Amino acid sequence: MLKFSLRRARTLRSLSPQIFALSKSHLSTAAEPSCKHRIRPRVPNLIGGSFVDSQSSEFIDVINPATQDVVSQVPLTTNEEFKAAVSAAKQAFPSWRNTPITTRQRIMLKLQELMRRDTDKLAMNITMEQGKTLKDAQGDVFRGLEVVEHACGMATLQMGEFVPNVSNGIDTYSLREPLGVCAGICPFNFPAMVPLWMFPVAITCGNTFILKPSEKDPGKCYCFVLS
Repeated sequence: MLKFSLRRARTLRSLSPQIFALSKSHLSTAAEPSCKHRIRPRVPNLIGGSFVDSQSSEFIDVINPATQDVVSQVPLTTNEEFKAAVSAAKQAFPSWRNTPITTRQRIMLKLQELMRRDTDKLAMNITMEQGKTLKDAQGDVFRGLEVVEHACGMATLQMGEFVPNVSNGIDTYSLREPLGVCAGICPFNFPAMVPLWMFPVAITCGNTFILKPSEKDPGKCYCFVLS
């Protein structure tokens, strides 16, 4: 049984060397493979545009399914930190909603450019943290990228409507306005696609957003921010 396990491990390494090279990517939350006693990187919270180390005393290990190595740790965010994130989103909303739609659109155009440039790195990060094959992970990124592309054309979709004289002396019109602070909770199975279903459209429409990535594979959400 031991011989079989060792042979299987060697085969996995020879067939999928990219999995074991992921830790070298600057977009990964993984630590470089090392001895068990090395301190694993702890993923910070992003609050008000700044990375903040959590004060929580409890952390969850992010495990590479192929090797069972702990590649990073995510905090069980405290109530105070959660309230701080909500407060920051509320404070940012008035100025963000008044930012011209074309400016918000340009941010999505830049995100699209960077995601296209780093698609392979994002996919490799998914493979490391979630366990998908590299091809499946690339599809995960691409499906999310399609939503970012949709958000790039949000300016025309934000237009309202006006109908004059719909009845005797009556005109009608509609306005599309931001809702405010939005939030999303992501599952582990599509760590790139599902977050990208949420925040690109929300923020391009003038909302602010609080995103809770899966604790099993949070690296992609930080990749989008670092982009």
